[in-house]
Amino acid sequence: MSDRIAIIGIGATQFRSISPDLSYKELMFEAAVKAYEDAGIDPRKDVDTFVTCAEDYIEGTSIFDEYTPDQLGAALRSMHTITQEGLTGLASVYLQLRTGEFEIGVVEAHSKASNMLTPDGIAACALDPIYNRPLNINHHAIAGLEMHRFMYETGITEDQCAKVVIKNRKNALENPFAAYGASLTLKDVNQSECVACPCCELHIAQPADGAVVIVLATEAKAKALSKKPIWIKGIGWINCTPTLESRDWAKATYCEKAAEMAYKMAGIKQPRKEIDFAEVDDTFSYKELQHLAAMKLGCGCEMGKWIDNGVTELNGEFPVNPSGGSLGLGHLLDASGLVRVYMAVKQLRREAGKLQVRKANTALVQAWRGLPTTSGAVAILSN
Repeated sequence: MSDRIAIIGIGATQFRSISPDLSYKELMFEAAVKAYEDAGIDPRKDVDTFVTCAEDYIEGTSIFDEYTPDQLGAALRSMHTITQEGLTGLASVYLQLRTGEFEIGVVEAHSKASNMLTPDGIAACALDPIYNRPLNINHHAIAGLEMHRFMYETGITEDQCAKVVIKNRKNALENPFAAYGASLTLKDVNQSECVACPCCELHIAQPADGAVVIVLATEAKAKALSKKPIWIKGIGWINCTPTLESRDWAKATYCEKAAEMAYKMAGIKQPRKEIDFAEVDDTFSYKELQHLAAMKLGCGCEMGKWIDNGVTELNGEFPVNPSGGSLGLGHLLDASGLVRVYMAVKQLRREAGKLQVRKANTALVQAWRGLPTTSGAVAILSN
């Protein structure tokens, strides 16, 4: 059994709002080639297990794992696909390597969101078919209700949520991968089209196309192959209630429980003092603040003060989403969690360029699969 697992290779495409010139297979191949070159491996000889993250409803193809091996170099190799978020896919490879049966594993996730003609219809299929779906309520309406409740319970304001958008879109201007970098003002955000009050258009991460591949290895292999291994110190994941009626509308319980698991594994007692920066889910602006509070980095109202006082800025006391987050990079569906892993690894390797955090030794990465799910994961990475 291997006790320590490291990330030894990363690869990603540029993230774009639309990519009519590339198929999802070409995106996956590009990311895979970069990851294997980064790790210094040949997938056909060196990789023992592959995991891909895909949802048949999103792909428009049944049994999607039949369409993934070739472009990953995984033909006739051990491989499976999970209908989950990319960070949970990372946990799947992590667990396989921990058994001692495998030495090198690969996880892949991608988005071809621009191919989706009816995203609201796909999201509706995730709602309870008896009690929720007949209400014809879409995921943005659910987000508006949750945002309103979260603000009511914590005292966080619309302006503070808007400042999350401004911060992340500004960070994205310096990120060559980003699809939605922009310089915005409070007026720009608050006067954008109202989608589901109080959630305006600019409070919502817009979809993007792209792919990410991550290579993991056991300690012995990592030390032999990599000069800059990034260790997975702790990881946690959970699926909470699938129904709208039985969830807490003010708290991200899934995030809280996944963080508790990751902290316990990593031996972290004081997250605020032991973690240097965070890449967290910001599918909606308020979610960044809600997730930070759920992970015991401060109470809800304190998160509002953090954003007002610049604590979460790139050069702040505790940088959050220095990459630009989903609001700036684009929302890559089930690949969003792996995007954050990629960006965190860049930081921990001191390869983030203009977005480099001054002190970057331990990172918190968090993912959420999106409404209406309460499915989330948290990982602690360290150099």
